[in-house]
Amino acid sequence: MDFSWSNEQREWYDTIRTFAERKLNNTIQQRDRDHEFGAEEWRLCGEFGLLGLPVPEKYGGLGLDALTTAYAVEAFGRGCLDAGLVFSATAHQFACLMPIVEHGSEELKQRLLPKLSRGEWVGSNGITESESGSDAFSLKSRAVADGDEYVINGEKSFVTNGPIADVFLVYASTNPKHGYMGISAFIVPKGAPGLTVGQPFTKIGLSTSPMCTIYLDNVRVPKSNRLNEEGQGANVFKSSMNWERACLFGAWVGVMDRQLEQCVAFAKERRQFGKPIAKYQAISHRIADMKLRLDAARLLLYRACWLKDQGEDSVVEVAMSKIAVSEGVIQSSLDSIQIHGALGVVAESGIERALRDSVSCTIYSGTSEIQRELIAQGIGLLGSKT
Repeated sequence: MDFSWSNEQREWYDTIRTFAERKLNNTIQQRDRDHEFGAEEWRLCGEFGLLGLPVPEKYGGLGLDALTTAYAVEAFGRGCLDAGLVFSATAHQFACLMPIVEHGSEELKQRLLPKLSRGEWVGSNGITESESGSDAFSLKSRAVADGDEYVINGEKSFVTNGPIADVFLVYASTNPKHGYMGISAFIVPKGAPGLTVGQPFTKIGLSTSPMCTIYLDNVRVPKSNRLNEEGQGANVFKSSMNWERACLFGAWVGVMDRQLEQCVAFAKERRQFGKPIAKYQAISHRIADMKLRLDAARLLLYRACWLKDQGEDSVVEVAMSKIAVSEGVIQSSLDSIQIHGALGVVAESGIERALRDSVSCTIYSGTSEIQRELIAQGIGLLGSKT
Protein backbone atom coordinates (compact mmCIF):
# COMPACT_ATOMS: atom_id res chain seq x y z
CA MET A 1 0.00 0.00 0.00
CA ASP A 2 1.28 3.40 -0.98
CA PHE A 3 -0.60 6.41 0.38
CA SER A 4 1.80 9.02 -0.95
CA TRP A 5 0.04 11.64 -3.04
CA SER A 6 1.06 12.82 -6.46
CA ASN A 7 1.70 16.51 -7.06
CA GLU A 8 -1.61 16.68 -8.95
CA GLN A 9 -3.51 15.17 -6.01
CA ARG A 10 -1.86 17.53 -3.53
CA GLU A 11 -2.66 20.53 -5.72
CA TRP A 12 -6.25 19.31 -6.02
CA TYR A 13 -6.48 19.01 -2.21
CA ASP A 14 -5.16 22.55 -1.73
CA THR A 15 -7.48 23.90 -4.42
CA ILE A 16 -10.56 22.32 -2.82
CA ARG A 17 -9.62 23.52 0.64
CA THR A 18 -9.01 27.08 -0.60
CA PHE A 19 -12.26 27.08 -2.58
CA ALA A 20 -14.23 25.91 0.46
CA GLU A 21 -12.61 28.45 2.79
CA ARG A 22 -13.19 31.36 0.42
CA LYS A 23 -16.55 30.52 -1.13
CA LEU A 24 -18.54 28.38 1.33
CA ASN A 25 -18.04 29.99 4.74
CA ASN A 26 -19.22 33.57 4.20
CA THR A 27 -22.74 33.19 5.60
CA ILE A 28 -22.28 30.19 7.87
CA GLN A 29 -23.89 31.71 10.99
CA GLN A 30 -26.92 32.90 9.06
CA ARG A 31 -27.30 29.51 7.40
CA ASP A 32 -27.12 27.87 10.82
CA ARG A 33 -30.01 30.04 11.99
CA ASP A 34 -32.00 29.40 8.81
CA HIS A 35 -31.34 25.64 8.86
CA GLU A 36 -30.33 25.53 5.19
CA PHE A 37 -27.07 25.41 3.28
CA GLY A 38 -28.20 27.71 0.49
CA ALA A 39 -28.83 27.22 -3.22
CA GLU A 40 -25.83 29.36 -4.15
CA GLU A 41 -23.41 27.20 -2.17
CA TRP A 42 -24.86 24.07 -3.77
CA ARG A 43 -24.49 25.60 -7.23
CA LEU A 44 -20.87 26.52 -6.53
CA CYS A 45 -20.10 23.00 -5.31
CA GLY A 46 -21.63 21.60 -8.48
CA GLU A 47 -19.65 23.90 -10.74
CA PHE A 48 -16.45 23.01 -8.89
CA GLY A 49 -17.04 19.28 -9.25
CA LEU A 50 -17.67 18.42 -5.60
CA LEU A 51 -21.06 16.81 -6.21
CA GLY A 52 -19.90 14.01 -8.52
CA LEU A 53 -16.35 13.19 -7.50
CA PRO A 54 -16.40 9.43 -8.30
CA VAL A 55 -19.02 9.67 -11.06
CA PRO A 56 -17.54 8.84 -14.49
CA GLU A 57 -16.66 11.85 -16.62
CA LYS A 58 -19.05 10.86 -19.41
CA TYR A 59 -21.91 11.39 -16.96
CA GLY A 60 -20.71 14.79 -15.73
CA GLY A 61 -18.50 13.72 -12.83
CA LEU A 62 -14.76 13.73 -12.23
CA GLY A 63 -14.21 9.96 -12.40
CA LEU A 64 -12.03 9.75 -9.28
CA ASP A 65 -11.16 6.47 -7.59
CA ALA A 66 -12.28 5.85 -3.99
CA LEU A 67 -8.98 6.86 -2.37
CA THR A 68 -8.69 10.12 -4.30
CA THR A 69 -12.37 10.79 -3.64
CA ALA A 70 -11.84 10.39 0.11
CA TYR A 71 -8.84 12.73 -0.09
CA ALA A 72 -10.94 15.32 -1.94
CA VAL A 73 -13.75 14.98 0.60
CA GLU A 74 -11.18 15.42 3.38
CA ALA A 75 -10.15 18.72 1.82
CA PHE A 76 -13.83 19.69 1.50
CA GLY A 77 -14.41 19.01 5.21
CA ARG A 78 -11.14 20.69 6.15
CA GLY A 79 -12.02 23.97 4.44
CA CYS A 80 -15.80 24.17 4.79
CA LEU A 81 -17.12 25.10 8.24
CA ASP A 82 -20.65 24.13 7.24
CA ALA A 83 -20.65 20.40 7.99
CA GLY A 84 -24.32 20.23 7.01
CA LEU A 85 -23.49 21.29 3.47
CA VAL A 86 -20.64 18.77 3.29
CA PHE A 87 -22.90 16.04 4.65
CA SER A 88 -25.66 16.78 2.14
CA ALA A 89 -23.17 16.91 -0.74
CA THR A 90 -21.55 13.60 0.17
CA ALA A 91 -24.83 11.80 0.92
CA HIS A 92 -26.09 13.09 -2.46
CA GLN A 93 -23.30 11.40 -4.37
CA PHE A 94 -22.55 8.28 -2.33
CA ALA A 95 -26.11 7.22 -1.41
CA CYS A 96 -27.87 8.36 -4.60
CA LEU A 97 -25.52 8.94 -7.54
CA MET A 98 -23.15 6.00 -7.05
CA PRO A 99 -25.98 3.43 -6.86
CA ILE A 100 -27.18 4.79 -10.21
CA VAL A 101 -23.62 4.58 -11.58
CA GLU A 102 -23.14 0.99 -10.43
CA HIS A 103 -26.65 -0.43 -10.82
CA GLY A 104 -28.66 1.82 -13.10
CA SER A 105 -29.46 1.28 -16.76
CA GLU A 106 -27.64 3.32 -19.36
CA GLU A 107 -30.84 5.27 -19.95
CA LEU A 108 -31.09 6.19 -16.25
CA LYS A 109 -27.43 7.20 -16.14
CA GLN A 110 -27.74 9.44 -19.18
CA ARG A 111 -30.98 10.98 -17.93
CA LEU A 112 -30.10 11.62 -14.29
CA LEU A 113 -26.37 11.73 -13.60
CA PRO A 114 -25.31 14.86 -15.56
CA LYS A 115 -27.81 17.12 -13.79
CA LEU A 116 -27.12 15.53 -10.41
CA SER A 117 -23.33 15.78 -10.86
CA ARG A 118 -23.51 19.44 -11.90
CA GLY A 119 -25.72 20.36 -8.96
CA GLU A 120 -28.73 21.25 -11.10
CA TRP A 121 -30.63 18.58 -9.18
CA VAL A 122 -30.39 17.33 -5.60
CA GLY A 123 -30.32 13.60 -4.89
CA SER A 124 -31.71 11.78 -1.86
CA ASN A 125 -31.89 8.27 -0.44
CA GLY A 126 -34.83 6.68 1.34
CA ILE A 127 -34.36 3.36 3.12
CA THR A 128 -34.81 4.02 6.86
CA GLU A 129 -38.27 3.49 8.30
CA SER A 130 -39.60 4.09 11.81
CA GLU A 131 -39.22 0.40 12.72
CA SER A 132 -36.17 -0.47 10.59
CA GLY A 133 -33.18 1.55 11.69
CA SER A 134 -30.23 -0.77 12.20
CA ASP A 135 -32.42 -3.61 10.88
CA ALA A 136 -32.21 -1.87 7.52
CA PHE A 137 -33.86 -4.59 5.44
CA SER A 138 -36.93 -5.06 7.65
CA LEU A 139 -39.03 -2.84 5.41
CA LYS A 140 -42.76 -2.31 5.45
CA SER A 141 -42.72 -0.29 2.21
CA ARG A 142 -44.06 -2.33 -0.66
CA ALA A 143 -43.69 -2.15 -4.43
CA VAL A 144 -46.11 -4.18 -6.54
CA ALA A 145 -45.66 -4.74 -10.25
CA ASP A 146 -48.58 -3.56 -12.38
CA GLY A 147 -47.95 -3.95 -16.09
CA ASP A 148 -45.00 -1.77 -17.06
CA GLU A 149 -45.02 0.04 -13.70
CA TYR A 150 -44.53 -0.51 -10.01
CA VAL A 151 -46.93 0.88 -7.42
CA ILE A 152 -45.07 1.91 -4.26
CA ASN A 153 -46.59 2.44 -0.82
CA GLY A 154 -44.88 3.26 2.46
CA GLU A 155 -42.95 5.94 4.25
CA LYS A 156 -39.29 6.73 4.74
CA SER A 157 -37.85 8.64 7.66
CA PHE A 158 -34.61 10.60 8.16
CA VAL A 159 -34.34 11.27 4.43
CA THR A 160 -31.29 13.48 3.97
CA ASN A 161 -31.94 16.23 1.38
CA GLY A 162 -35.57 15.09 1.30
CA PRO A 163 -37.18 18.54 1.62
CA ILE A 164 -35.34 19.85 -1.46
CA ALA A 165 -34.62 16.68 -3.46
CA ASP A 166 -35.36 16.33 -7.16
CA VAL A 167 -34.56 12.60 -7.22
CA PHE A 168 -35.32 10.01 -4.53
CA LEU A 169 -33.71 6.57 -4.44
CA VAL A 170 -36.33 4.51 -2.60
CA TYR A 171 -36.06 0.93 -1.34
CA ALA A 172 -39.19 -1.23 -1.03
CA SER A 173 -40.02 -4.90 -0.76
CA THR A 174 -41.21 -6.54 -3.97
CA ASN A 175 -41.38 -10.00 -2.38
CA PRO A 176 -41.72 -9.91 1.43
CA LYS A 177 -41.40 -13.72 1.70
CA HIS A 178 -37.79 -13.48 0.50
CA GLY A 179 -36.65 -11.06 3.22
CA TYR A 180 -33.70 -8.94 2.20
CA MET A 181 -33.50 -10.86 -1.08
CA GLY A 182 -36.95 -9.52 -1.92
CA ILE A 183 -36.03 -5.82 -1.73
CA SER A 184 -35.74 -3.65 -4.83
CA ALA A 185 -34.51 -0.09 -5.43
CA PHE A 186 -36.37 2.55 -7.44
CA ILE A 187 -35.89 6.08 -8.69
CA VAL A 188 -38.83 8.30 -7.73
CA PRO A 189 -38.85 11.83 -9.18
CA LYS A 190 -39.93 14.91 -7.30
CA GLY A 191 -43.58 15.71 -7.88
CA ALA A 192 -44.62 12.15 -8.60
CA PRO A 193 -48.37 11.79 -7.87
CA GLY A 194 -48.81 10.28 -4.40
CA LEU A 195 -45.39 11.42 -3.12
CA THR A 196 -45.63 13.74 -0.10
CA VAL A 197 -42.59 15.40 1.42
CA GLY A 198 -42.83 16.12 5.16
CA GLN A 199 -41.57 19.09 7.13
CA PRO A 200 -37.83 19.36 7.83
CA PHE A 201 -36.59 17.99 11.15
CA THR A 202 -34.89 20.17 13.74
CA LYS A 203 -31.68 18.41 14.78
CA ILE A 204 -28.92 18.74 17.36
CA GLY A 205 -26.36 19.33 14.62
CA LEU A 206 -25.90 19.32 10.85
CA SER A 207 -28.61 21.94 10.98
CA THR A 208 -28.07 23.14 7.42
CA SER A 209 -28.58 19.65 5.99
CA PRO A 210 -32.35 19.29 5.38
CA MET A 211 -33.94 16.03 6.51
CA CYS A 212 -37.54 14.83 6.63
CA THR A 213 -40.00 11.96 6.27
CA ILE A 214 -41.47 11.17 2.86
CA TYR A 215 -44.77 9.38 2.25
CA LEU A 216 -45.57 7.23 -0.78
CA ASP A 217 -49.25 6.59 -1.48
CA ASN A 218 -49.75 4.51 -4.64
CA VAL A 219 -46.77 6.18 -6.30
CA ARG A 220 -46.31 4.80 -9.80
CA VAL A 221 -42.92 4.53 -11.44
CA PRO A 222 -41.99 2.79 -14.69
CA LYS A 223 -40.09 -0.47 -14.45
CA SER A 224 -37.22 1.28 -16.19
CA ASN A 225 -36.76 3.29 -12.95
CA ARG A 226 -35.71 0.16 -11.06
CA LEU A 227 -32.00 -0.22 -10.28
CA ASN A 228 -30.58 -3.64 -11.11
CA GLU A 229 -32.87 -6.69 -11.19
CA GLU A 230 -35.91 -7.13 -9.00
CA GLY A 231 -34.81 -8.38 -5.58
CA GLN A 232 -31.32 -6.88 -5.86
CA GLY A 233 -32.03 -3.81 -3.70
CA ALA A 234 -30.01 -5.16 -0.78
CA ASN A 235 -26.92 -5.36 -2.98
CA VAL A 236 -27.57 -1.84 -4.26
CA PHE A 237 -27.79 -0.57 -0.69
CA LYS A 238 -24.74 -2.47 0.55
CA SER A 239 -22.55 -1.10 -2.24
CA SER A 240 -23.78 2.44 -1.59
CA MET A 241 -23.04 2.06 2.13
CA ASN A 242 -19.52 0.91 1.32
CA TRP A 243 -19.00 4.18 -0.57
CA GLU A 244 -20.69 6.26 2.12
CA ARG A 245 -19.00 4.73 5.16
CA ALA A 246 -15.61 5.15 3.54
CA CYS A 247 -15.56 8.33 1.50
CA LEU A 248 -18.15 10.42 3.35
CA PHE A 249 -16.19 10.09 6.57
CA GLY A 250 -13.15 11.62 4.92
CA ALA A 251 -14.87 14.93 5.66
CA TRP A 252 -14.59 14.28 9.39
CA VAL A 253 -10.89 13.53 9.01
CA GLY A 254 -10.67 17.04 7.55
CA VAL A 255 -12.54 18.43 10.55
CA MET A 256 -10.16 16.66 12.96
CA ASP A 257 -7.21 18.09 11.05
CA ARG A 258 -8.64 21.61 11.35
CA GLN A 259 -9.31 21.14 15.07
CA LEU A 260 -5.74 20.02 15.68
CA GLU A 261 -4.31 23.03 13.88
CA GLN A 262 -6.61 25.39 15.80
CA CYS A 263 -5.77 23.84 19.17
CA VAL A 264 -2.01 23.93 18.56
CA ALA A 265 -2.15 27.61 17.58
CA PHE A 266 -4.41 28.50 20.53
CA ALA A 267 -2.29 26.59 23.06
CA LYS A 268 0.84 28.45 21.94
CA GLU A 269 -0.86 31.84 22.19
CA ARG A 270 -3.09 31.50 25.26
CA ARG A 271 -1.20 32.25 28.48
CA GLN A 272 -2.10 31.27 32.03
CA PHE A 273 0.02 31.72 35.14
CA GLY A 274 2.72 33.43 33.14
CA LYS A 275 3.29 30.91 30.33
CA PRO A 276 1.52 29.47 27.27
CA ILE A 277 -0.91 26.70 28.15
CA ALA A 278 0.95 24.48 25.66
CA LYS A 279 3.64 24.18 28.33
CA TYR A 280 1.25 22.39 30.67
CA GLN A 281 1.23 18.63 30.35
CA ALA A 282 -2.55 18.46 30.76
CA ILE A 283 -2.90 20.46 27.55
CA SER A 284 0.02 19.12 25.55
CA HIS A 285 -0.96 15.50 26.19
CA ARG A 286 -4.56 16.19 25.21
CA ILE A 287 -3.37 17.66 21.92
CA ALA A 288 -0.97 14.73 21.43
CA ASP A 289 -3.96 12.40 21.77
CA MET A 290 -5.80 14.45 19.12
CA LYS A 291 -2.86 13.95 16.76
CA LEU A 292 -2.75 10.21 17.48
CA ARG A 293 -6.51 9.90 16.93
CA LEU A 294 -6.35 11.85 13.68
CA ASP A 295 -3.55 9.83 12.12
CA ALA A 296 -5.01 6.47 13.17
CA ALA A 297 -8.41 7.37 11.72
CA ARG A 298 -6.88 8.76 8.53
CA LEU A 299 -4.73 5.69 7.87
CA LEU A 300 -7.61 3.29 8.51
CA LEU A 301 -9.75 5.30 6.10
CA TYR A 302 -7.08 5.39 3.41
CA ARG A 303 -6.51 1.63 3.73
CA ALA A 304 -10.23 0.91 3.38
CA CYS A 305 -10.50 3.07 0.25
CA TRP A 306 -7.32 1.57 -1.22
CA LEU A 307 -8.72 -1.93 -0.78
CA LYS A 308 -11.98 -0.83 -2.40
CA ASP A 309 -10.02 0.43 -5.41
CA GLN A 310 -8.21 -2.92 -5.64
CA GLY A 311 -11.56 -4.70 -5.88
CA GLU A 312 -10.95 -6.43 -2.54
CA ASP A 313 -13.60 -7.19 0.07
CA SER A 314 -13.26 -4.16 2.34
CA VAL A 315 -16.34 -4.49 4.58
CA VAL A 316 -14.31 -5.04 7.77
CA GLU A 317 -11.78 -2.33 6.95
CA VAL A 318 -14.53 0.16 6.09
CA ALA A 319 -16.29 -0.66 9.37
CA MET A 320 -13.07 -0.15 11.33
CA SER A 321 -12.39 3.19 9.67
CA LYS A 322 -15.98 4.33 10.22
CA ILE A 323 -15.68 3.65 13.96
CA ALA A 324 -12.25 5.28 14.22
CA VAL A 325 -13.35 8.44 12.42
CA SER A 326 -16.81 8.84 13.92
CA GLU A 327 -15.83 8.15 17.52
CA GLY A 328 -12.56 10.02 17.07
CA VAL A 329 -14.10 13.27 15.84
CA ILE A 330 -16.54 13.37 18.76
CA GLN A 331 -13.70 12.99 21.27
CA SER A 332 -11.53 15.53 19.44
CA SER A 333 -14.46 17.97 19.45
CA LEU A 334 -14.76 17.55 23.22
CA ASP A 335 -11.00 18.03 23.58
CA SER A 336 -11.11 21.16 21.46
CA ILE A 337 -13.82 22.67 23.65
CA GLN A 338 -11.91 21.79 26.81
CA ILE A 339 -8.68 23.32 25.50
CA HIS A 340 -10.44 26.55 24.52
CA GLY A 341 -12.21 26.75 27.89
CA ALA A 342 -15.14 29.17 28.10
CA LEU A 343 -14.48 30.32 24.54
CA GLY A 344 -15.14 26.78 23.40
CA VAL A 345 -18.81 26.85 24.40
CA VAL A 346 -19.60 30.24 22.85
CA ALA A 347 -21.49 29.75 19.58
CA GLU A 348 -19.84 32.74 17.89
CA SER A 349 -16.42 31.15 18.27
CA GLY A 350 -17.47 28.23 16.07
CA ILE A 351 -15.57 25.79 18.32
CA GLU A 352 -18.65 24.05 19.69
CA ARG A 353 -20.26 23.62 16.27
CA ALA A 354 -18.10 20.60 15.47
CA LEU A 355 -19.40 18.74 18.52
CA ARG A 356 -23.02 19.40 17.59
CA ASP A 357 -22.38 18.35 14.01
CA SER A 358 -20.36 15.23 14.79
CA VAL A 359 -22.45 13.75 17.60
CA SER A 360 -24.62 11.84 15.09
CA CYS A 361 -21.59 10.31 13.33
CA THR A 362 -21.83 7.14 15.36
CA ILE A 363 -25.48 6.68 14.30
CA TYR A 364 -25.91 7.41 10.59
CA SER A 365 -24.47 5.12 7.88
CA GLY A 366 -24.73 2.29 10.40
CA THR A 367 -24.25 2.69 14.15
CA SER A 368 -20.96 1.93 15.88
CA GLU A 369 -22.63 -1.20 17.24
CA ILE A 370 -23.46 -2.39 13.71
CA GLN A 371 -19.87 -1.70 12.59
CA ARG A 372 -18.56 -3.80 15.47
CA GLU A 373 -20.95 -6.58 14.42
CA LEU A 374 -19.51 -6.44 10.90
CA ILE A 375 -15.98 -6.64 12.29
CA ALA A 376 -16.92 -9.55 14.54
CA GLN A 377 -18.48 -11.38 11.56
CA GLY A 378 -15.42 -10.66 9.45
CA ILE A 379 -13.04 -12.28 11.93
CA GLY A 380 -15.26 -15.35 12.35
CA LEU A 381 -16.91 -14.69 15.69
CA LEU A 382 -20.52 -14.58 14.52
CA GLY A 383 -20.63 -16.89 11.53
CA SER A 384 -20.70 -15.87 7.87
CA LYS A 385 -21.58 -12.37 6.74
CA THR A 386 -25.01 -11.78 5.24
